[in-house]
Amino acid sequence: MQNPKIQAAFKKAFTLYEGKETPHRSCGICLAETFNLETKPYQSLRKGGITGEGQCGAIKAGELVLGEIFGDPSPTGKVTQKLQKAILRFNELYKQELDFGNSESIICNSLTGQFAEFHSTERHSFCTNLASGVAKIIAQILDEFGEDFEIKPIK
Repeated sequence: MQNPKIQAAFKKAFTLYEGKETPHRSCGICLAETFNLETKPYQSLRKGGITGEGQCGAIKAGELVLGEIFGDPSPTGKVTQKLQKAILRFNELYKQELDFGNSESIICNSLTGQFAEFHSTERHSFCTNLASGVAKIIAQILDEFGEDFEIKPIK
């Protein structure tokens, strides 16, 4: 049976990105907020690093969230074994579970370029599913690794 926190993470990220029940958050911000992290640095992930030329902000945010949770807090520390294993698992799961449509890469412009209009309902729905799918994957990894986490209600 799936941990209810996994579904809660999916739902919270979906709600934050979708923007119907609460104001829309970008992919990186919704993921940081889903896992109760400071959102300011995640602004730079919007639209693939602002320009669209970078990797999908949701996927990049997933890596950063895992880094915040499993990384060594020392600026001179080495990559922890838990972080290395979490990132390997994350890469495995996002490639298996996320729908990239016709895109052959995870570059934002490639992913969103499948849609005639960036501000279309179809593109927004596509990215909502990517962001909430990443939240589910992060929560699944936290659960698999025995990490205690909380999905707080949206403020």
